[in-house]
Amino acid sequence: MARLEDEFRNILISHTNPIEADSLIDPTSLHFTTPEDEEDHDQQQQQQQQQDTAADSSSSSSFSSASKQRHLNDGDSSEADGCANLFRFNSGDGASSVNSSYRSTSSIREIDLIPSEAVYDLRSIAERMISSGYLRECIQVYGSVRKSAVDASFRRLGIEKLSIGDVQRLEWEQLEAKIRRWIRAAKVCVRTLFASEKKLCEQIFDGVGTAIDDACFMETVKGPAIQLFNFAEAISISRRSPEKLFKILDLHDALMDLIPDIDVVFDSKSSESIRIQAAEILSRLAEAARGILSEFENAVLREPSKVPVPGGTIHPLTRYVMNYISLISDYKQTLNELIVSKPSTGSRYSGDPSTPDMDFTELEGKTPLAIHLIWIIVILQFNLDGKSKHYKDASLSHLFIMNNVHYIVQKVRGSPELRQMIGDEYLKRLTGKFRQAATSYQRATWVRVLYCLRDEGLHVSGGFSSGVSRSALRERFKSFNAMFEEVHRTQAVWLIPDSQLREELRISISEKLIPAYRSFLGRFRSHIESGRHPENYIKYSVEDLEDAVLDFFEGTPVSQHLRRRSQ
Repeated sequence: MARLEDEFRNILISHTNPIEADSLIDPTSLHFTTPEDEEDHDQQQQQQQQQDTAADSSSSSSFSSASKQRHLNDGDSSEADGCANLFRFNSGDGASSVNSSYRSTSSIREIDLIPSEAVYDLRSIAERMISSGYLRECIQVYGSVRKSAVDASFRRLGIEKLSIGDVQRLEWEQLEAKIRRWIRAAKVCVRTLFASEKKLCEQIFDGVGTAIDDACFMETVKGPAIQLFNFAEAISISRRSPEKLFKILDLHDALMDLIPDIDVVFDSKSSESIRIQAAEILSRLAEAARGILSEFENAVLREPSKVPVPGGTIHPLTRYVMNYISLISDYKQTLNELIVSKPSTGSRYSGDPSTPDMDFTELEGKTPLAIHLIWIIVILQFNLDGKSKHYKDASLSHLFIMNNVHYIVQKVRGSPELRQMIGDEYLKRLTGKFRQAATSYQRATWVRVLYCLRDEGLHVSGGFSSGVSRSALRERFKSFNAMFEEVHRTQAVWLIPDSQLREELRISISEKLIPAYRSFLGRFRSHIESGRHPENYIKYSVEDLEDAVLDFFEGTPVSQHLRRRSQ
């Protein structure tokens, strides 16, 4: 028996070769999954992030990572405030598209680990050892040799021996690359490595005794399988934060895709614990995704920054949230399956001043994810309305709302997936809100300016031409000049980032201002020019005002004095 045991071991060892490279190819992506390939990719990605960091070196330090800004701040790294401390998002990386779905049609790919003639010899030895009462020794020898082979394959796949605690202590940036590697490696492990080990056990031990092939299979792969799934388990129970959502969804989809194959490979009673562990991890990943989405909604609602962004431009919170939900929409298939309830923070006419009211009956027929995304936009607007009150100038407050709601509309329109879920009806409501904000801005700014160009108060009793009060007229011109100069000086440094919106608002201002000024100037120019120093009162031509309006909303300081075409 001792000689047979040694021979059994020697045959196993002599025919245990490293798994072929082409067996480590992920059939769903046609990528090699060896650590060397992953390291090359990671180095390239790290170099790209370093370049992005250098390009964004002028960013505020309150943003934690330039690479995160690159994905979720539309390349606008100059804007930052306290909200970045709450919203440290990452949309993913070049190796895993946010559109990726791991629900592939690939199936198990068994390979021959040992030549058939060696399998015949091993089976013959196993039959003799087991029939002589040496079952335990046979299983131990087989398990120790084959487990070493599985461990070697794990090393080639880049699967590290990390405990759950080890995984949870890693920085999220490190984990992102490991998650990407794990997803690829897990497919190869389940569909090729474990499946082939099971096939080998069946070739050698099937029919030799009761469930001996299962015992040998579990002796070989139970430890490695637990090691493999412990990583996903550690991610599923780790601290939740918004930037983890997309990788957790990637993990969930990958594991969901593997569950049928896990059930096939680990189909025996002795391997039930592996099936249960995988199913429980899948459930926890789903719960983690739901929890992150709920916590994200609350974080958007409670984001506390109170310092107004200069010039009423788009708030960093708006950029982050809208880019974040654009990425969420790419996972609509998975999230619609995971989300089963309405947003927990929403209510119909709650009366709570710290929470917006929303009638969810208006959203009947929409998918669960669509309802959540609309709710996020509602609470984002609610937060922005509060932030607008921190501006001392009412006109700037309206401009701020206009900019931010317009950005929301543009992001929805720019994403077919998001637009389909949000729907044209709600999009019309958003469009109406930013147009109303534009109207409110014009009223707050220009009503008082145009009020200077009215006829009332300029006439005294007597004939019309001789009944104009020259002193009142002079004061009226002086008031108009002073007001317009102040508006020009102030609002030139305000910013409307969208060029089309900026031009539309300028045209709207000109359509009201220029005709009114031209008419007023035509009626009363002669009264001023016939007196002393007319240039002190009629300072600007119609063309000067047209030129001045072009300075508005550029975010650039201008001279104290308007440019004049002629002196």
